[in-house]
Amino acid sequence: MSNESPAAILPVLGAIEAFEAMPRRGLLFILSSPSGAGKTTLSRHLLAADEALNLSVSATTRLPRVGERDGIDYHFVSVDAFGDMVDGGAMLEHAKVFDNLYGSPRAPVESALAAGRDVLFDVDWQGAQQIKLAMQGDVVSVFILPPSVATLEGRLKARAQDDDATVARRMAKAMDEISHWREYDYVLVNDDLEKCATQLAAILTAERLRLHRRNPGLDRFMAKLESEKTA
Repeated sequence: MSNESPAAILPVLGAIEAFEAMPRRGLLFILSSPSGAGKTTLSRHLLAADEALNLSVSATTRLPRVGERDGIDYHFVSVDAFGDMVDGGAMLEHAKVFDNLYGSPRAPVESALAAGRDVLFDVDWQGAQQIKLAMQGDVVSVFILPPSVATLEGRLKARAQDDDATVARRMAKAMDEISHWREYDYVLVNDDLEKCATQLAAILTAERLRLHRRNPGLDRFMAKLESEKTA
């Protein structure tokens, strides 16, 4: 038990608050997993629990569905406009899914990073690789594994949306996705949703405190400490 009085502790708490409020560069937080491993559920959980984290809004050439809003759910663009963005280097990553194009616009992400805001990406391993190549040290990547192959298959079947042949194709794609787990900074096993969500939050907190993301705010903070020491 500490014998420090409340009055003595207050300056320490104030210094901690000042340190945590220090300006920093944002980061790109990538989540990937095979279909059925819980990536989307974990993303929603993380976004609901952390107001400082924003989901990247993708651009797509498909038509809006009922209730979808441009700029909120997706940036809906023409095929020609999408192609111009890719050719002009305005996409961090892009891919064709069935007959439609999807991609992550670069400009809003770079603005968020400069303003110290963090951006969450829900992408596959190919999208993760493209973003890493484009943004280098700004990226933190996490791969979510299922606790077992049987559990993954059971989750896909429980959706009751696909026939056996479709489930088999999704399982084959899932196993290919899992084979890229070594390419990520962190790997978590989603055997308990709350535990996995807590681990994700811990990773995000630790990465926000990395030295290279704290400058130049940390330099100014240290200069202030040095001036107080010599005063």
